[in-house]
Amino acid sequence: MKTVTFREYITEILKTAIYEKGESSDVIIAEVPCLPGCFTQGRNFEETRENLIDAIELWVTIGLKKGEKMPVINGCRLAADSKVLTKKRVYV
Repeated sequence: MKTVTFREYITEILKTAIYEKGESSDVIIAEVPCLPGCFTQGRNFEETRENLIDAIELWVTIGLKKGEKMPVINGCRLAADSKVLTKKRVYV
């Protein structure tokens, strides 16, 4: 298993993305099956991909802040530790 940076992790997740043309409207829908509930849409492929990158970054960041373990994607594990993203309260 390889440990990767945040950017490399996002790139690996994007490799698993599924893009489909919307059935009832003129949009492209994208989802990432390895991240439950992570999906988006856009007017074209480029917009949809940009929206998906934002959705993935949000999904991962919120998961880390909540202390959740991130899934291994294509044999890659995210190097970031959830403890790093947890804010510490300082009382003076």
